[in-house]
Amino acid sequence: MNVDTLSLVRRNYADLVDDLLTAIVGGVVNEPIPFDIKQLRYALSQPATAVRSIKGTIVGPDGLPLPEVHVFQANIDYVFSASDSSVVWQPKSTNPLDETTFYVDYFRSNTQSLLTDVNVGGVTRTLTEAIGREIATVYREIYNAYLSAFVDTAQGQSLDYVVSILGVVRLGAEYATGLATFLRDPKSSGNVTIRDGTQVATAKRIVFETTELRTLQQGQQRLDVPIRATATAKGPAGVVAPGSIVALEVPIEGIASVTNFDATVVGTVAESDVELRARAKATLQGLGMATLAALARAVFDERSTLQEVRDPNGAPGKTSAPGTVLLLVSTEPARYQSVNARIQETRAAGVLATVVARYVFVTPRMSLTLTAPLTPAGKLKLVGQLIGALQAYVDTLQAGDPADAQKMLEAINKIPEIKSAKPRFLDVITAKADINDPGVQPLVEALVAAVQAVPPSDATALATAIKTALTSDVAPLFGESRTAHRSLVVGKSGPATDAEIEAGAFQVVPPSDGNNKWSIALDMQPSDVQMAGG
Repeated sequence: MNVDTLSLVRRNYADLVDDLLTAIVGGVVNEPIPFDIKQLRYALSQPATAVRSIKGTIVGPDGLPLPEVHVFQANIDYVFSASDSSVVWQPKSTNPLDETTFYVDYFRSNTQSLLTDVNVGGVTRTLTEAIGREIATVYREIYNAYLSAFVDTAQGQSLDYVVSILGVVRLGAEYATGLATFLRDPKSSGNVTIRDGTQVATAKRIVFETTELRTLQQGQQRLDVPIRATATAKGPAGVVAPGSIVALEVPIEGIASVTNFDATVVGTVAESDVELRARAKATLQGLGMATLAALARAVFDERSTLQEVRDPNGAPGKTSAPGTVLLLVSTEPARYQSVNARIQETRAAGVLATVVARYVFVTPRMSLTLTAPLTPAGKLKLVGQLIGALQAYVDTLQAGDPADAQKMLEAINKIPEIKSAKPRFLDVITAKADINDPGVQPLVEALVAAVQAVPPSDATALATAIKTALTSDVAPLFGESRTAHRSLVVGKSGPATDAEIEAGAFQVVPPSDGNNKWSIALDMQPSDVQMAGG
């Protein structure tokens, strides 16, 4: 639809009635005349006694055509020359846009119409106004159909049809939504696919199903998957508290358990046109991958916030090395692996994408005195349970919350074998993520370490070392350098003493950084637990 056609269908009711009345009394309606800025005089196609109106398109303050039809003013913008039946445009007045068409209504000198009464209230005018209303309605429907073809102007169901091309569906308010976290079985390795439509449930049999296909990558311990309540839990019935989802309807090989770290929510209204339009545009930008918009959408889809991006084309002070991009996100440590995995799936091939967050890494070093003999495998399992209990406690902390030593002890003492082993702290190492120095990827570090550990002249040993590094499970990426901060371990009157640490009378307090909050992240290995006895 070009500018001229738009001008016709956007005419208002008063203009249409005026055109109809002109035609009824024998005049000419909307005679199209192309406008050329080099020419000021335009002859009409028939002899005329007067010009009733001229309409067309003009330029707005921004240099673009105005969408509204403009009615030009007689004897100001143009002059009618009766001697040669022509319209003369005035050079210093408002003229039509160059290379557009203007439309002239005029009365012919040789009209044969018998209808001349066009006064308000007359039969002719009353009928004309009724017909004009119907024509205006049709024009408006045509214009609305035109607008319904574009994502920026479509509304309601029309917008639903437009975005459906991208596979985007408006989110309704009838069913609760949220995220289910699938936890890997320690005995499994390799990729585990979570198909869309996989059903999970609470202990009270409130059933949800996944809405996207996701893959738990090798080395990844947990995966967040969007879920929506099924028809059996419509409305508020689908709102469940954190930790309520506990069961898989059909067991998945490689998945040990499933839970939800956040409560599910149900909206009060369906997704608005503005929200749907923005989501559709983000989807379109994300389809091409390898763009900053696609990376931002990946972070958003994982229920996280992108706070800063550094790339080679960034603003001064916000750049990164060529071939790299750094993303500073705000997310819970429990979600970090899912966010990072999604970014790595989205980034362009050959681009090093590093995800960093404001984390305070806590490494407790503990001692257990066993009172009963345990096999080596039993000891390893007990250490895993200890780390798991600490991780479960840390996962409950919000950004900015301190980690309390007594609560850590309470968490691990819930395990009878650990409680009887009298656990105590030997030391607590804390470090802040250096968000300005992303460091290198763990895989790169593993490869460097593997190569340095063998003689450079032994090609077989080098190949074996590299293969081992590539096939082994690399520690989950936290992707940044760290700066030790012992001062974050706080006792009753300042930095915690050794005695306070051993007694469990301390807290790990995240630093204060304005509106930016730091989160506690547990970074503990089995070697951090010393065992005696047993």
